[in-house]
Amino acid sequence: MIDEPHDGPALMAQSGSEPPARHEPATGLSVKVDKRLGNFSLRASLTIPARGVTALFGASGSGKTSLLRLIAGLDTPDSGVIRIGEQTLVDTQRSVFIPPHKRRLGVVFQEARLFPHYRVRGNLTYGMRPSARSRFDTIVALLGIKSLLNRFPATLSGGEARRVAIGRALLTEPRLLLMDEPLTGLDGPRKQELLRYIARLARDIDIPIVYVSHDPDELIAIADHLVLLDQGRLLAHGRLEELLMRFDLTEYLGGFDAASVITASIVEHDHHYALSQLRLEDGQRLTIPIVDKPLGTTLRLRIPVRDVALALSTSEQVSYRNQLNASVEQIGLVAGNKTSIELRLRIGEQVLRARLTRKSFDELGVKEGMPIVALIRSVAFDTR
Repeated sequence: MIDEPHDGPALMAQSGSEPPARHEPATGLSVKVDKRLGNFSLRASLTIPARGVTALFGASGSGKTSLLRLIAGLDTPDSGVIRIGEQTLVDTQRSVFIPPHKRRLGVVFQEARLFPHYRVRGNLTYGMRPSARSRFDTIVALLGIKSLLNRFPATLSGGEARRVAIGRALLTEPRLLLMDEPLTGLDGPRKQELLRYIARLARDIDIPIVYVSHDPDELIAIADHLVLLDQGRLLAHGRLEELLMRFDLTEYLGGFDAASVITASIVEHDHHYALSQLRLEDGQRLTIPIVDKPLGTTLRLRIPVRDVALALSTSEQVSYRNQLNASVEQIGLVAGNKTSIELRLRIGEQVLRARLTRKSFDELGVKEGMPIVALIRSVAFDTR
């Protein structure tokens, strides 16, 4: 049996100077690149925030993985600049190119790529920086892999192997974590399990994550920011909930099902009726099927536009338990849809999307700026 290392050269990153202490503020990433790959051309100019999860989304062939490979240093742009914080990783005009192993970026691929002859502990410690030793137990606990430490990769499920790969990347103390469709190929239960771990990871670590996926459900669950690509073009980038509200992007957001994302905190559980009461930022209440979370927990709620109805006033004579006072912020049309009117509603500091038939729109006399009541079925909420 091969002895398993506890320290050694980094697998995905890390040579050069010692990393800063973990309390140092995270630094954002700026990218302005052009790259031609056969008949495909990628052109992108954007800034990735220093906190949270930034998702790269688009149809197959839109350029998501190509952009991630440029950031990682696995490919070189034909022209452009890539910077993380104050450090220039690439500047084609000045012939600057920092090789991948010196960029201090953690990369998690679709395949776990673990060393088959090392146990899990050996895989985790192979690329671990000496300064990360004190964080080993924390990361192992965060990813729920303590029970796996003495096992070999061949005995792991797909989800377990990818959690180990994520842990190995984090123990290199990267400044940025890149994840290329890490849930691809997993079955339903394993996919949901790993997604929960990644969502927890996104809350608990203090480095930005760039996450590539073609699955809107994954992104709704974990993404704070969205980069929308189409055939190598950057269509838009910004906060996820803001882009979901843009009517002009609806045709490019295939699969998101025109949903809104809002946050609320748990204030009460009604075990008799199996319901939980939530409070929005403006103090209004929502009722959803009971969730197994303690009081005070903040939930992220996905509300499909199809589950939002509108009324001119509140009423006790309807089955909708959730009736939120809102105002009409914007009225618009979606390209290719001649039968419906799209509405953007303001509820305190948050926004909610709704859709009406043209007939209902005219009968209600909806106008921008007017007060309105958003009716939402309690079963419509999808907590993530």
